[in-house]
Amino acid sequence: MSHLIKLTDKERVQLEYLLTLQIGSHQYQRALALILLDDGMSVDEIAHQLHLSHQFVYKWVARFQQRRNLPPSDRLLDAARSGRPATCCGVIDPLIDAVIDLDPRDHGFNSTVWTAELLRTHLRKEHKQEVSLRSIGYALQRLRIRWKRPRHTLAREDPFWRQAKGG
Repeated sequence: MSHLIKLTDKERVQLEYLLTLQIGSHQYQRALALILLDDGMSVDEIAHQLHLSHQFVYKWVARFQQRRNLPPSDRLLDAARSGRPATCCGVIDPLIDAVIDLDPRDHGFNSTVWTAELLRTHLRKEHKQEVSLRSIGYALQRLRIRWKRPRHTLAREDPFWRQAKGG
């Protein structure tokens, strides 16, 4: 397998141009590997030089060739994946800060205090932000808002209760 991939002149120029830009490290490695392959370097040499497995190089070549309809810069990117959404660090902080001192009843909730779940529902309905409860907890911590679960006092204890019972 002397030539695993043969880049067109246009692809080669675009990949070399990508190497001069500030792109992500994965994109840079992939572009470099493809250029080196086109120069005739072996897969094992490239894998050794980039400190990775030769299987990665084969996978990158296959992915690059499968995505012929995309520009070279997009052909080097990872595919979209499901999983945990990106963090909302800094995005939800001002939204929570603006609403935390207000009464939840004014926003249509049947509660007198904001809970993490109410904040989550508010952010989803009003600001179209899907966040986890943990993200809300982190935001409250960054905003230095003391956060406790509400403690309910169901009945007041009579201060003279022991005397009334003879204690």
